[in-house]
Amino acid sequence: MPFPASAPEACAASGVDLVAAGSIEMGAHRPQDARAIAALLPTGTPVYVNHLPRHSLADSLASLVAVRASGLEPVPHIAARRIASRAELASFLELAAREAGVRKALVLGGDEPAALGPYADGAALIRDGLLAGSGVREIGLPGYPEGHPRIARATLERAFADKLALIAAQGMGAYVVTQFCFAPARILEYCSSLSRSAPGVPVYVGLAGPTAAGSLLRFAQRCGVSASLRALQAQGLNAVRLVTHTDPGEQLAPLARYCASHTSGCNVVGVHVFSFGGVTAAAAWMNSIIAARAPD
Repeated sequence: MPFPASAPEACAASGVDLVAAGSIEMGAHRPQDARAIAALLPTGTPVYVNHLPRHSLADSLASLVAVRASGLEPVPHIAARRIASRAELASFLELAAREAGVRKALVLGGDEPAALGPYADGAALIRDGLLAGSGVREIGLPGYPEGHPRIARATLERAFADKLALIAAQGMGAYVVTQFCFAPARILEYCSSLSRSAPGVPVYVGLAGPTAAGSLLRFAQRCGVSASLRALQAQGLNAVRLVTHTDPGEQLAPLARYCASHTSGCNVVGVHVFSFGGVTAAAAWMNSIIAARAPD
């Protein structure tokens, strides 16, 4: 079922809109996936190409080019602490702009114990000015509804404010892509807080895409969202099944209700689907939601 049958019509419509305006993530090493995504999702859908520890930035170029060639919007992940030199970043941005028409980038700190090069965090990378100089017009910033496993919340909030100021000073736009989370109340609290502290900043809420339960649990632990999983486990097996089945519709439902009831001042504009390597299944799920849109 693409969306819970019990959902009120307004909430279901809100869920469809969030997915239609959403984005998806694919692997840097699988450019062939771009065509599969394009066959399922609207032209211009943003497709994020990841930057994992085992890959250099240059490794994502083929996938970025394939995304653009397929009629989709390529958005590279750029993990600051994984960049070995300023020259590496400059070369990548020049090629990404020229060959893939990259105009947006998701800037992450990266979880390396020590920076491999000159950028200790995302703010340092933005401050450098290479992004603005390459033609990037929008920068995505990570959001953490249940906090970061190694960074205090107050530190995260200061860093977020600093990055917003740096982006604005360089004439670029900013938006937020949140980490996926299995505690709807935390997600909605986080979105509500952002609507007050950064009312002009669009938010894309991360959803865990269709994934086998065991794989999802491993990714959750790796991504630092195991706290909400532990809370669910304390509620019993049924609660765990709620978030570890292969249909993300139950994750979407509370967000759709929130957006439908906060038509004024809500800065949630879409969802971002984490595919965990199963990008075709994730795109097919998004397609099933979008196809439910009532005809004009």
